[in-house]
Amino acid sequence: MHRARLLVPALLTTGALVGGCAGASADAERPAAAGKGARDTDDLPKSFTEQRLEWSPCPPPDSSQGDDTATSAPLPDGGEWECATLTAPLDYTDPEGDTIDLAMVRARSEAEGDDRIGSLFFNFGGPGGSGVVTLPAFGEDYDELRRSFDLVSFDPRGVGDSEGVRCLDDADLDEYFASDLFPETREQERAYTGRLARFTEGCEERSGELLPHLTTTATARDLDLMRRVLGDDELYYFGISYGTELGGVYAHLFPRRVGRAVFDAVVDPSGTSEEGARGQAEGFQRALENYLDHCVDQDDCPLGGDPDEAEDRLAELLERLREQPLPTQDPDDRRLTEALAYGGIAQSLYSEDFWPYLTQGLADATDEEEPDGSVLLALGDAMNGRNPDGTYTTLQSSLTAINCADSDRRYDEKDVREKLGDFEDASAIFGPPMAWSLLTCTDWPVDGAAAHPDVSADGSEPILLIGTTGDPATPYEGTSRMADALGEDVAVELTYEGEGHGAYNGGNSCVRDTTHAYLVEGEIPDDGTTCD
Repeated sequence: MHRARLLVPALLTTGALVGGCAGASADAERPAAAGKGARDTDDLPKSFTEQRLEWSPCPPPDSSQGDDTATSAPLPDGGEWECATLTAPLDYTDPEGDTIDLAMVRARSEAEGDDRIGSLFFNFGGPGGSGVVTLPAFGEDYDELRRSFDLVSFDPRGVGDSEGVRCLDDADLDEYFASDLFPETREQERAYTGRLARFTEGCEERSGELLPHLTTTATARDLDLMRRVLGDDELYYFGISYGTELGGVYAHLFPRRVGRAVFDAVVDPSGTSEEGARGQAEGFQRALENYLDHCVDQDDCPLGGDPDEAEDRLAELLERLREQPLPTQDPDDRRLTEALAYGGIAQSLYSEDFWPYLTQGLADATDEEEPDGSVLLALGDAMNGRNPDGTYTTLQSSLTAINCADSDRRYDEKDVREKLGDFEDASAIFGPPMAWSLLTCTDWPVDGAAAHPDVSADGSEPILLIGTTGDPATPYEGTSRMADALGEDVAVELTYEGEGHGAYNGGNSCVRDTTHAYLVEGEIPDDGTTCD
């Protein structure tokens, strides 16, 4: 059964909204991201490869992971979620050096003999989302797969309970996320870059020794170590959004260890950070237009009866919020700023299930007698990883740290000004914040690993790629580009003609049946199959 849940979405890029790391060159004196030249997992000391995990009932998640209590709730059959900690090398080029503890979660399958395939590993994206919280939260949606697999997920290194990166305290994060998403004057530009600098300084002060070791390559090696420790000869994998990039990097490193892998909401691995951010501006614009087409057909649309008029009214609301934030019912007396409203709107475009929340939030915010920003604020908080008690998960800090460790591109203000027009052409609403967020990694204390990930996977078993035509965060066009990058005869493409970020949980029986047949029975669909 498909259920709408207001969880933090899986994001492709980073920044005040959903921007990214990009640019030209970095300071040569900065440490480089670790990972190149790392040895094969099979060559690690036995203290890693033969460690025994101590599984026990999961405790409630802490604030770094989120506030969902599903980890301690019973499974549909009355069983329990189990948690454990795996120890991995902090730096795979130096396995005798420091280590890092990685939080894991699983639901055991009762299948035996030929009915049991092994473990199915999940990564729900971000980068920066807690798998230990997210898998149980959606456990019912995946429970049919538990007939054949143990369901397993984890907090990647630098995320949640796996030494999650923290850059600012909660009060400072409140201020950071409420501040202007993009500057319109040189004075605002100085304030904007100053906030980014303080965020970066906080990351270095609190997590500096960890930052070089947060590459996707290192996490892919962690994934292979988990596979080995759990006793599986091959990796069975389900990656969503950034999880598809992680899966692609794994397939590149260990192509002959890929059993069956599903990539849903596929990241384009071939472009620069700039191209990725601009693609997201286009994707969110497309999703916004689809929402507005739906909204104006309803009697209660608060933005009018014409899509163009509705978009103009939305832009006017955001501009008003820049100067006059709205009151809310927040217990800390926070107001709805333009930046927080942007986050709430973007959050709502991840799934059609959230459209009613967006309509209600816009209706409240535009009420002429008592305008109220509470609903949009709650949606924006979900985007930013803010818990109801005012604490924050590590989502946005982790996301920034991982992206900046991966990408060697760095932009300056001049570059952004030159590219701003192209971003505005992509989306008048989402283009400016996406463009300015390219500065996120400019002063990062670690040089990034590469321009883009290598996911070529010659020799891998077929991998199922699922692209959604209305996906805002990982636009549909990235599916075929991932297929090309994986290499000939590796990718099998499945198209879902629908809305939302990720198809499997969209409630479409064709997508779910095809995915199950592939994962459980090994039935590979025809390349180019379409579900609608």
